[in-house]
Amino acid sequence: MTLLLLLWLGSYYAGALGTHTEIKRVAEEKVTLPCHHQLGLPEKDTLDIEWLLTDNEGNQKVVITYSSHHVYNNLTEEQKGRVAFASNFLAGDASLQIEPLKPSDEGRYTCKVKNSGHYVWNYVILKVLVRPSKPKCELEGELTEGSDLTLQCESSSGTKPIEYHWQRIQEKEGEEEHLPPKSKIDHNHPGRVLLQNLTMSSSGLYQCTAGNEAGKESCVVRVTVQYVQSIGMIAGAVTGMVAGVLLIFLLVWLLVRRKDKKRYEEEDRPNEIREDAEAPKARLVKPGSSSSGSQSSHSGSSSTRSTANSASRSQRTLSTEAAPQPGLATRVHSLMGPEARRSEPKKVHHATLNKAETTPSMIPSQSQPFQTV
Repeated sequence: MTLLLLLWLGSYYAGALGTHTEIKRVAEEKVTLPCHHQLGLPEKDTLDIEWLLTDNEGNQKVVITYSSHHVYNNLTEEQKGRVAFASNFLAGDASLQIEPLKPSDEGRYTCKVKNSGHYVWNYVILKVLVRPSKPKCELEGELTEGSDLTLQCESSSGTKPIEYHWQRIQEKEGEEEHLPPKSKIDHNHPGRVLLQNLTMSSSGLYQCTAGNEAGKESCVVRVTVQYVQSIGMIAGAVTGMVAGVLLIFLLVWLLVRRKDKKRYEEEDRPNEIREDAEAPKARLVKPGSSSSGSQSSHSGSSSTRSTANSASRSQRTLSTEAAPQPGLATRVHSLMGPEARRSEPKKVHHATLNKAETTPSMIPSQSQPFQTV
């Protein structure tokens, strides 16, 4: 008898104190927090229902209440318009519905039902899960054969813990989906994978997946390994192209400079005006008719021919004709020295003298006024 009484009392107090329930839901979804009672049937006018939320920081606030035949569900700004009774609370179902869920809705909810001195409490622990944000894939290292490359992936937000997984995406038939053999995962940073000693077979599309209880998100990055020789050839080609361009530019610059220099010299060259030399003075030479004057005549003729040849080479453009003057033979004879007069023949033929007077010889002037004949 005593044992039955104790069992009854235990079940009564257990119903009064309520039950504890834990629920996990993803953000932006809908959730229903259960709360059932049987206190509204006898006297509905004295029925009171209240939902309270205690957040993770220990702060408590009222979510929704029913009292004096009225429902109050706009008690907090964070949950305004998102909370309501899920069913007929007067018939015994005072469950709470929240839609859509937000991370701030996480916490411990308490449902209190009172009627005519009787009450029921229910406790619900709500956990709001947040999907990982879309991760960002990055590459660190050189994309050349024999070098090392690090693949990095990280989500900026999401419910912890977040797990990361790297794999290759099969683009062609025969390609493997697993990572290259010499790959190491950084256990301190699961989103980091080291690809050692890259080869051409390491090229491909790599995908990183970040996931937790709420869901998964992924990103993709392409790895293209290049030949070291091809890089050298490209660098050499670029260098040769640059050198060729510079050489062409230098040649064009030298041609332009040379042309400008030539034009400058032509413009600055002084205009040289060559003046004609003074016309040679003509003089008459009286030819000798005797053998006694052969030496003087030969000397005069040589000097005259030398002077004439020099004058003809230096001055060919101008010639002066000397008109015969009366008494020219007399003046020439007077200018001759005594020695020349002594060497003159005693008798001169009259025809010869007339011919010398009528056809005078044109002799250019020398450095001296006259040459003694």
